[in-house]
Amino acid sequence: MIEQNLIEQISRSRVLNSLAVVAGCLAMAYAYYLQYHEYLDPCPLCIFDRVFLLGIIVTTLLAALLNPQRLGQRFFALLVLLFVAGGLTSSGRHVWLQHLPADQVPTCGPGLNYILDAFPLGKAIEMIFRGSGECAEIHWQFFGFTLPEVTLMMFMIYGVFGLIQLLRPHDNGFKIEIQ
Repeated sequence: MIEQNLIEQISRSRVLNSLAVVAGCLAMAYAYYLQYHEYLDPCPLCIFDRVFLLGIIVTTLLAALLNPQRLGQRFFALLVLLFVAGGLTSSGRHVWLQHLPADQVPTCGPGLNYILDAFPLGKAIEMIFRGSGECAEIHWQFFGFTLPEVTLMMFMIYGVFGLIQLLRPHDNGFKIEIQ
């Protein structure tokens, strides 16, 4: 009798990284659907969320393709956690802006392209993370959660994923017991 431990197979690095890539691609595809078919233009913080998510997708794709040993596995996990930290910062700020009382919401500022063209990069990033009135508007909800709240939850899940990949022992291939 050949017995394979399903939980052990699912927890393999390559499978986990592949699932992370698929989830990220689906999230990114939905963001583009909202932008181009529902005409919900992303605010500057949404653009930053996409950049951090793209970083996670590329990192997990490379990890899935390369299937590295212990040190490489931890390197990719640290990269994922770095992108997660950026994503938590931008989406957390976005959620905070959306929950401000109306009289405390910052005024709408210039668009992202103008900010990046007119200001040095450090100042531009500072201005973007400060947010503007357009970042506080709520245009979409899913079961009562706004898009930035869903994005924040997604980055939290990727954070757990990154920690699991960082802390778990490396797998050396499938175990098959023959009795």
